[in-house]
Amino acid sequence: MGEKIATRNAYGQALAELANQYPEIVCFDADLAGATMSKFFLEAHPDRFFDMGIAECNMQGVAAGMAACGYKPFTNTFAMFAAGRSWEQIRNSICYPGLNVKVVGSHGGISVGEDGATHQCIEDFAIMRVIPGMTVLCPCDANEMRLATEALVNYDGPAYMRLGRLAVETVTDTIPGYKFELGKGIQLREGKDVTIIANGMMVQMALTAAEQLAAEGISARVVDMHTIKPLDGDIIKKAAEETGAIVVTEEHNIVGGLGAAVAEFCSENCPVPVVRHGVNDEFGRSGKAPLALKAFGLTPEVIAEKAKKALAMKK
Repeated sequence: MGEKIATRNAYGQALAELANQYPEIVCFDADLAGATMSKFFLEAHPDRFFDMGIAECNMQGVAAGMAACGYKPFTNTFAMFAAGRSWEQIRNSICYPGLNVKVVGSHGGISVGEDGATHQCIEDFAIMRVIPGMTVLCPCDANEMRLATEALVNYDGPAYMRLGRLAVETVTDTIPGYKFELGKGIQLREGKDVTIIANGMMVQMALTAAEQLAAEGISARVVDMHTIKPLDGDIIKKAAEETGAIVVTEEHNIVGGLGAAVAEFCSENCPVPVVRHGVNDEFGRSGKAPLALKAFGLTPEVIAEKAKKALAMKK
């Protein structure tokens, strides 16, 4: 695994650089530019940066108006405030008319750490993917985040993307044949006994879990499902047919997120055991990020246990 970089840092730098090529990109923030890393855009393009203050709902509405005028707005705040506080405006002002606004939620998941339950957003995938026409993403590392940001600049339509606070290892730049495409999962590791589907920082943990399983003679495939919606049914069906059991791991409530999406797909198209791994329908707790993740079982060791459970459920 490579250098540790937070996906929020990679996003902020990528957006600022892309704005050099795309004068129609405008950036909004709700008084959190230093945390969401939209500060890089502010420094590079102050005339196209708008700090809306602590008024997230208003920010989404103004961004919708800018999109209607032909701009490409990116709105930035914590995931809790983007997906939560301004959900109605995202639904009615952005998605209903199908406007080209990219909603970016930083500090998602338990790894927010010391900020605690009020800021550890574990519901954003669920409440964003339920909106008709909304694309939902959670890239796993700095390399993938940069590619995802560029892809969103070139994608015409509403989208939500989660960023992480914690620095994570860069892994995708070393995978032979790696290619980023919206709506397409990527197989990062071959395996024949069980498939682990992951997104965000759980991708790195899934790869570590696969190594642990290999030491026990279990061959685990790892799929990076950076796009939660639209879901890549082809790669799921292939994994179901070839390995016969699936574990889905995410830094999100097991209700309504990636695991639920994969289970929904499999139940209708390729019934196999699907074991969901994530936060077990409870609120987060304050603590240093590694300890908080461990407290909620978001570790490679628990992923490996879930893989064994899925294996035991195979016919």
